[in-house]
Amino acid sequence: MTDHRFDLLIVGAGPVGLYGAYYAGVRGLSVGVIDSLSELGGQVSALYPEKLIFDVAGYPRIKGRDLVKELTEQAASADPVYLLGQEAQELTENADGTFTVSTSGGDSLTCGAIVLSAGIGTFTPRKLPAGEDFLGRGLEYFVPDPAPYAGRNVVIVGGGDSALDWALMLEEYARSVTVVHRRKIFRAHAATVAQVEASSVRLITDAEVSVLEGDDHLQRAHVQTKGVDDVEVVDCEHVVAALGFLANIGPLREWGLELKDNRHIVVDSAMRTTRRGIYSAGDITEYDGKVRLISVGFGEIATAVNNAAVHIDPEAQLFPGHSTDEQPAPAAV
Repeated sequence: MTDHRFDLLIVGAGPVGLYGAYYAGVRGLSVGVIDSLSELGGQVSALYPEKLIFDVAGYPRIKGRDLVKELTEQAASADPVYLLGQEAQELTENADGTFTVSTSGGDSLTCGAIVLSAGIGTFTPRKLPAGEDFLGRGLEYFVPDPAPYAGRNVVIVGGGDSALDWALMLEEYARSVTVVHRRKIFRAHAATVAQVEASSVRLITDAEVSVLEGDDHLQRAHVQTKGVDDVEVVDCEHVVAALGFLANIGPLREWGLELKDNRHIVVDSAMRTTRRGIYSAGDITEYDGKVRLISVGFGEIATAVNNAAVHIDPEAQLFPGHSTDEQPAPAAV
């Protein structure tokens, strides 16, 4: 068991949490960052490290892995302490107004304020009813690396952004890519749908994968289209089930915070939760007009950290100053 003390504890080491660590450094705060995953980057590292992201300001396009690398380098200026592969569990409020958080790894974290940026919390992929026996033998729920799909036939099940993003990514590696979606209309962004429709990816809509077949490894998927009697058998060595995730905020549910739908944390315009000294930012938050995008989360956590700085030191200014103020003015020519 290790005891740690920080000015600020950030729960969640995804892109938003990493940017929050940088901002803690701007405010001169010591900062710890805890995440249940074993690597930095949260869902970006776990789900789509090779996917191109187009909606981060300043980058026309950037791979998820590269975005995490840049954010980690930026956060390094704050000298954060990372506690990875650990879950934040029991919360205790101390007599002096500080908090102590116990972790699943047996550590004790004492801090002046907390910012929650844990994405959707603990996430579990929605299961593909057909063929769970092939999990690890051709059936996957994530595509962290496209290399194993080179020269293979791939079926992707789903109609959201992840399904179509993975289809576009794997198109240049795989022998063939087929997307099976149970509806006629895709949930993905319209521009992504248009890209897939213009690609070599085959789309089968209004259909479901009913059976997976193979020996030691997956070989075929049975696809049943609504209103069609015959089942189509598609040769494939891989099926990627991109069916979304079941969110669970875990022990945070017991922290005395106001929740919406038992999965999102309600905050005000200062990113304050209903518990003094605890703030939240990113996908886990909820307020009127909330838009769940990385770009929005960056602004939210800057707001959260600056308000947390004032909570920790009531004499501090809310406005942190401009980053350009840290640089000397250019010499006159």
